[in-house]
Amino acid sequence: MCRCPGSCRILPSAFRYTQWINQRQKRSGHLFQGRFKAVLVDADTYILELIRYIHLNPIRAHLVRAAEEYPWSSHRTYLGWENIPWLTIDWALSLFAADRKEARVAYMDFISQEREEGHGQAFHCGSVNDSRVLGDDKFIDSVLAHDETRTTSRISLETILLTVCHCYGISESELVSPGKYRKFSEARGVAAWLILDAGEVTLTALSHFLGRDVSTLSSAAKAINLRATNDHEFAKRLEKLKETLYSL
Repeated sequence: MCRCPGSCRILPSAFRYTQWINQRQKRSGHLFQGRFKAVLVDADTYILELIRYIHLNPIRAHLVRAAEEYPWSSHRTYLGWENIPWLTIDWALSLFAADRKEARVAYMDFISQEREEGHGQAFHCGSVNDSRVLGDDKFIDSVLAHDETRTTSRISLETILLTVCHCYGISESELVSPGKYRKFSEARGVAAWLILDAGEVTLTALSHFLGRDVSTLSSAAKAINLRATNDHEFAKRLEKLKETLYSL
């Protein structure tokens, strides 16, 4: 789900596809999360090795004969030959020397030391350790232990309903009530919207609990999403509600 209120509209069919993929792949969360291959790095040990490996990749791929010939990496900026305004290089260079000129000389020497390095197994999927984390055994164990604690806390239908009821100041019996009182209807729509956003509970489960058709709940979630697109304050309330839910 896009976290930019009012900037996009996601159809219910996209939510259903996400749920289908999650169930088939035995995963959870958003459809494209993690696809950019983010890696958590132990900066104290591996950050310079990683920078060197990335900057030497064009040579290994036989695209250029020298790293500075490749225009699409940050190597030339580290050397001071180019300036990329949004790129932060100060911290990495400071690991070589306090003086910028000395740091760049040391950096170039550091790069040259491994110019003929091979595959670099530590930086690829399929390494001995989890490929999402780069560091020594102690660092990896601590990160994965924290990640395991976080991911095993799955969001349940009961948690979503309790969160919504608390937010709207209503009881579960009022949420289930057959009336079309606006406050209750909106709460049901928000519950459906949260379920589709989380991707861990199905609308069918909510349908059975509320005694409403899945199509009705799907339309209600779409209406909530549309309202958030046009109502900034409402979008902010939804985001705050999501933060409350995911913090439980």
